[in-house]
Amino acid sequence: MSMFLRSHRRMKDGKEHRYYSIEESRRLHSGRVVQRRVLYLGEINDSQQASWRKTLEVFDEQQQNYTTLSLFPEDRPVPAEAVDSVQVKLSEMKLRRARPYGNCWLGCELWRQLELDRFWEQKLERGREEVSWAQVLELLVVNRLIDPGSEFRLHRQWFDQSAMDVLLGVDFAAAEKDRLYRCLDRILKHKQDLFVHLQQRWKTLFDVPFDVLLYDLTSTYVEGEAEQNPKAKRGYSRDGRPDCKQVVVALVITPEGFPLAYEVMDGNTSDKTTLRGFLTKIENLYGKARRVWLMDRGIPTEAVLQEMRAAEGQMFYLVGTPKGRVTKYEKQWLDLPWQKVRDSVEVKLFSQDGEMYVLAKSEGRQQKEIAIRRKKLARLLRKLRRMRKSLPKRDQLLLRIGAAKTEAGRAFGFVKIRVPGKDEEVTRSTFTFHTDRAKLQEAQRRDGHYLLRTNMVAEDPAVLWDRYMQLTQIEAAFKCLKSELGIRPIYHQLEHRVEAHILVAFLAYCLSVTLKHRLQAHAPGLTPRAVLEKLAAIQMLDVSFPTTDGRCLTMPRYTEPDADVALLLHQLKLALPNQPPPRIAPLSDEPLPQLKM
Repeated sequence: MSMFLRSHRRMKDGKEHRYYSIEESRRLHSGRVVQRRVLYLGEINDSQQASWRKTLEVFDEQQQNYTTLSLFPEDRPVPAEAVDSVQVKLSEMKLRRARPYGNCWLGCELWRQLELDRFWEQKLERGREEVSWAQVLELLVVNRLIDPGSEFRLHRQWFDQSAMDVLLGVDFAAAEKDRLYRCLDRILKHKQDLFVHLQQRWKTLFDVPFDVLLYDLTSTYVEGEAEQNPKAKRGYSRDGRPDCKQVVVALVITPEGFPLAYEVMDGNTSDKTTLRGFLTKIENLYGKARRVWLMDRGIPTEAVLQEMRAAEGQMFYLVGTPKGRVTKYEKQWLDLPWQKVRDSVEVKLFSQDGEMYVLAKSEGRQQKEIAIRRKKLARLLRKLRRMRKSLPKRDQLLLRIGAAKTEAGRAFGFVKIRVPGKDEEVTRSTFTFHTDRAKLQEAQRRDGHYLLRTNMVAEDPAVLWDRYMQLTQIEAAFKCLKSELGIRPIYHQLEHRVEAHILVAFLAYCLSVTLKHRLQAHAPGLTPRAVLEKLAAIQMLDVSFPTTDGRCLTMPRYTEPDADVALLLHQLKLALPNQPPPRIAPLSDEPLPQLKM
């Protein structure tokens, strides 16, 4: 593969015009060579009349202002009347700094659609700083969306390898390490105003209702100096890292996945202690209204549910209950008939103490739960058979059984194991095991059963089931924050920077969920991550031409999108912006990296 400069001639208004582009040559397996236009540079003048001479707005880095120039090739004479003109050496063209452009541009476009540029420009007032704090925050959030990493990695590597300098109109000053950290110090106090702003934007862009809210908690662990954070404590780890300290994040979203509010809490915070505060928080932010809260079991206490029932008909809830309650209320639902609400979902209903209980049975989930248990149980039995075949020493046997128990989880309870006593030798008669078939059959009979409780006693059970299934949206939000946006682990030592780190990830999630709903409307089947990766194929190149007066003209240009990317942009009703203006500066003595032509 090679690239070269091509001249195109065209007659227009009785005059000959020359246009230039960067072409790419590729040799196919058949031996045939094909060419494709990569960059369009536009027109460079011949000796034409001044009345219709092509001009460009160019930023003069020496004068630090914009000027209008006429470009002429070195092999053409410059007319005497062409005062503001420059001759470029086309034969010495160089291509430098190939870097992704399309994904960075899309991140900035989503930022503008949510009007976060306007919001943060108002909140982070500009003083004598070389770069506005709103632009620094945009840089942090777009980096978190596209290629999450530490602030130091952004400073040391990512900024130079992205097109954010062109998109933000800033130089490397925006990515100075201390500037990035100081930006984190300024944003946290505006969190509540941000929630209100986002709620208004969700309503304007997508007409999102806010009568149903999903509430859940997760944890994210910290490492290094972050363990000195006062909120970093050991607690129930949802990341499978009980060896690390953590913080707890509580989140409220709509069933469509749009986030409304979140809070960072101590790592040992109990789920049951958080709900009352969030009910008050949402009411203070958005006023009193009829709202339905969807929660998983273990979050609300009986006292909080009683308060919600007594709240003058304004607070409704739909919450799962522990499976033990299925047995507790067995007498109430045992003789009731099943009602079919979906192809594979049946329900039984009964009321008690001002609440309606919904016992739902899903055949699909029943088969899934049985299959998961069988897989874990089969793996556990294989390990036990290998132990019984090798007969290790007793201490080693106990260690291996302990490791197998950790991996098997709840499936371990369906196997009865007899281990040798302290003074017994490990033999096939002293070490035995068998499956508790009665217990296993009882568990399988209850698989796929969910007991829901609600104070919406007149609601359609089919609607209640569908709403409860929407809790998967908040699980998807946590997965996005942790896996795609890299919220964990956290290394910041200062408490406010830990929370600012989470706020940056929250803003990146807002961009992601905005893109997700754009895709659902115009390009279903694509994920936000897939679109960002596809648009990364649109590259930004610096096309440099030495001039005859000892300067260098640099034209930042993004490559033309391939057919599938162009179709995607059309489907999303997005249009790439105009090419950025060229820059002219004295030639640097230091050689810059360039692409092989």
